[in-house]
Amino acid sequence: MKKILKITIIILAIVFASCLFASVKYYFYPKYKKVYYAKNFGIEVIKSENDTNNNGIDDYTDILNGARIDALNKPKYKSVYYAGGYPPDDEGVCTDTVWRAFKNAGILLKDLVDEDIKNHIELYPRVNGIIDSNIDFRRVKNLKVFFERFAINLTLDPLKIEEWMPGDIVIFGTTHIGIISDKRNKDGITYLIHNAGQPLREEDALLKWHKKSPITGHYRFDYKRYLELAQSDI
Repeated sequence: MKKILKITIIILAIVFASCLFASVKYYFYPKYKKVYYAKNFGIEVIKSENDTNNNGIDDYTDILNGARIDALNKPKYKSVYYAGGYPPDDEGVCTDTVWRAFKNAGILLKDLVDEDIKNHIELYPRVNGIIDSNIDFRRVKNLKVFFERFAINLTLDPLKIEEWMPGDIVIFGTTHIGIISDKRNKDGITYLIHNAGQPLREEDALLKWHKKSPITGHYRFDYKRYLELAQSDI
């Protein structure tokens, strides 16, 4: 009888330990959480009509994939000035995730931002009247001005889940920026792809960052629309 009781206690202890490990793993290691997608909530994903780099993949998906490549590469968070503007692939900050994502779609964000700053320097207060193409495109405040001017401006409410799409750009306050993932949590809130030096660069963190620093910009970049607006602005 004592032997059976001892075995029972051991089995219960093993079951308890397994459940405890599973719970800890779920809550403290986000990569183990169940992932959802737009289709799970009856949401139709918006695709871009543009394929700027002619690779057979629409721009929004290319932007998403480019951001994910950067997330998987996990560049060291390093905020320094680089001659030539571009940091090496294994270094960068939040803004570097964005231009790298755009580059994957064949869109050179640096060139577009530099051109608009040159033509409308008065609109870019972060520049302070002095153009520096080595750093201007890597400043969140400058990107906010650029996207406000040329991108489609969307809801700032992260709970309007049907309005957040893969490849969208999101800005928190005036100091942080990222790309919206196609992954979602159980409530339909989209994951965020960004670089704040955290271990997991694609994570369920949109609400966390919104609470920390409220969303001030949510954009969808249509390259043909940009070209039309830029041309009419000359």
